[in-house]
Amino acid sequence: MGRVLIACERSGIVRRAFETLGHDAWFCDLEPADDRSNRHIRGDVLDHLNEGWDLLAVMHPPCTVLCNSGAKHLYIGGRKENGRYEPRWAELAQAAAFYRHLRDATQIPCRAIENPVMHGHAINLTRRGPTQFVQPYFFGDPFFKNTGLQLIGLPELKPINMLSPPRPQIDEHKAWSRVHRQSGWGARAKDRARKRSETFPGLAMAMASQWHNRLPDPQYHLFEDAA
Repeated sequence: MGRVLIACERSGIVRRAFETLGHDAWFCDLEPADDRSNRHIRGDVLDHLNEGWDLLAVMHPPCTVLCNSGAKHLYIGGRKENGRYEPRWAELAQAAAFYRHLRDATQIPCRAIENPVMHGHAINLTRRGPTQFVQPYFFGDPFFKNTGLQLIGLPELKPINMLSPPRPQIDEHKAWSRVHRQSGWGARAKDRARKRSETFPGLAMAMASQWHNRLPDPQYHLFEDAA
């Protein structure tokens, strides 16, 4: 049974997938758990990296300032010719440092760090390595959401129950684009961000089932203890 920490995740979807396979799985987020689980660590994941984990999966690190779609906000009025918007650059540096800290947590042998399609400045600051990009429909969930995974000590995911995307401009395509069509301003913006960062069940189960054999064999640990 491996010890698994799912970071920056509050829904419990990924944690439950690993629990289904018998692992000692926990999740950690600054917000309370959506499923009110007692296996939720509410706090900063950086404070919990040295607690004997075998696998760290960081599902939703701060990505608004890292993603390509947000690059224009690095400049005043969204235009490069207006000059840099320094508060946004400070947020970018902080988010990149957080990403690097988790990616480089070598005390945890297996690590998966989710990331968006990044703009060039974010790639340079995070020093992001080779990244696998997957879609929910690769794993049986009828949605579009291009998701990057930088993997350390883990194999790339193989599609399971892959679906065929619908043609553009039809209602089914719009339904598949639900994540990108989320809207909200002011008080609704936080709820919008949460909905856009949800992990789909098919991807969660693919991670658990395909990375399962990279975690310690409990029989091996029993043999070690007996020795």
